Amino acid sequence: MPVIRVLLAEDQHVIRGALVALLGLEADLDVVAAVESGDQVVAAALAHRPDVAVLDIDMPGAIDGLDAAGELRARLPACRTLMLTGYGKPGHLRRALDARVDGFMLKTVPPEELAAAIRKVAAGERVLDPSLAVTAWDLADNPLTPREADVLRLAADGAEATEIATRLFLSVGTVRNYLTAIVAKLNARNRTDAARIAREAGWI
Repeated sequence: MPVIRVLLAEDQHVIRGALVALLGLEADLDVVAAVESGDQVVAAALAHRPDVAVLDIDMPGAIDGLDAAGELRARLPACRTLMLTGYGKPGHLRRALDARVDGFMLKTVPPEELAAAIRKVAAGERVLDPSLAVTAWDLADNPLTPREADVLRLAADGAEATEIATRLFLSVGTVRNYLTAIVAKLNARNRTDAARIAREAGWI
């Protein structure tokens, strides 16, 4: 199986060491670098070219984990980011959503769940700790226009593009364009996933 290269940033030595050891038990995960501050993240990433950077939010130095994630996205966009936090502060969740990080997990998750989250992020999925989901979506602004919400609401109920077009007096091509835009806006895998995200957020 392909090995996922991981960069780990955590300022507490004991936690950092434990995470390196635990992730090292996974045959498909290789921790290629472990640093203790946000200042060190980008340099380490450029040197070791990880597939996923697992970053603690609260770290000493000039920049924290979320700032480091933003710099990393600009300097090494192929590297995906998974944030770790000891507690789901609303401000952190808001910044994480704005920074478009790929995952957000609590440090208290079992090791196997963290490993699974790293694999999902590496595969292009977005991951949010289930215990933080409601808070995170409550903080998010609704990115859908009223017309997009109408289209997605019908799609979520099982209507195909032709039926949606008829009911909303649109062309089939326009409906398909709306659905494509909706999936992109919600960072969803497909229209079913987009409907799930929008329903959980209360947007449809």
